[in-house]
Amino acid sequence: MTDSGAKSANRRSFRARKAATALLGAGGTAAFIHALPGVVAWREARCRLLPRLSGVGEANHIALTFDDGPDPASTPAVLGALDEMGWQATFFCLGMQAHRSPGLARELSDRGHEVAVHGYDHRSHLLRSPAATVDDVRRARDCLEDVTGQKMRWFRPPYGGVALPSILAGSRAGLQMVLWTTWGIDWRPDSSGETVSENVIRTFHPGATVLLHDSDITSAPGSWRSTVAALPRLAERWAAAGLSVGPLREHGIARPPVKP
Repeated sequence: MTDSGAKSANRRSFRARKAATALLGAGGTAAFIHALPGVVAWREARCRLLPRLSGVGEANHIALTFDDGPDPASTPAVLGALDEMGWQATFFCLGMQAHRSPGLARELSDRGHEVAVHGYDHRSHLLRSPAATVDDVRRARDCLEDVTGQKMRWFRPPYGGVALPSILAGSRAGLQMVLWTTWGIDWRPDSSGETVSENVIRTFHPGATVLLHDSDITSAPGSWRSTVAALPRLAERWAAAGLSVGPLREHGIARPPVKP
């Protein structure tokens, strides 16, 4: 994909996110389904009824996760902030981004962070056929394993939109799907370090898996700066609460039972 083609696709993805948000406010059914993983009532019920899928782990630990990278315009700043905190995290990467910046994707692994699969491109599985979904996830897994040298374990579908093909794709790729319990809503154009940190605190669930973004390719331009600004605020709050922070591999999420 050329840079101009990628930028065009990214703009379309951001417009789709904005349209979904607008339709949700108006009660649009399609947008409601698309945004369902983040809707408050559904998210809280999901954490109780489907804790493994939601990313509920050990109560004294926070799994810090970032979606949509790696992006040379923003991921280095996120990595720098994590270094200052002494934290490692899980990065749900897009295959197309790793293909465009393989050195940066490899750096995530080399610096001790965990790399996970977010698909090859950022298109909702609710808009894909089963065959296309399976192919996209497998292609992303292969790309990320080749670039980083890490074996992929985790998978999160774009937008958190889980469809039956998502489950099929994860199973065939040998990946464990995990969404999130808690999010910073850091993709919005009016986000700030304060709003992102307060959204994380407001939506906090014990054993939290926190969703943030290290790239703005599907978000408001420059919104990643709010994410970076939120990290010291969160560090202060979590330290005061006696919580440790790390990647999903340290979060105590059980693997699903193996079928006989």
